[in-house]
Amino acid sequence: MTHQFTIGINVDGKREAVTVEAEDALIAALRVKHERSNAVINYVRKTNRRGDRRHPHQGIEEIAD
Repeated sequence: MTHQFTIGINVDGKREAVTVEAEDALIAALRVKHERSNAVINYVRKTNRRGDRRHPHQGIEEIAD
C-alpha cells in the first residue's frame, strides 16, 4: 500500500517541498535524497489533501533538473 508524502528540502539555501508516493516516510525521504544528493531533508509528512490541494508542491520528477 502506498501513500503520498510531502518532503521539505533545502537545496543550496533554497527551500522546496516535493510530493512522493512511497510505502512509508523513510522510503520517501530516501527517494528524494537519491534524486538530489545535495538536498538537506527538513521534514517528511503525509500529504494533507485539503491543504496541499490549495498549495500544490512539485513532484520529484519536476525538481530533478
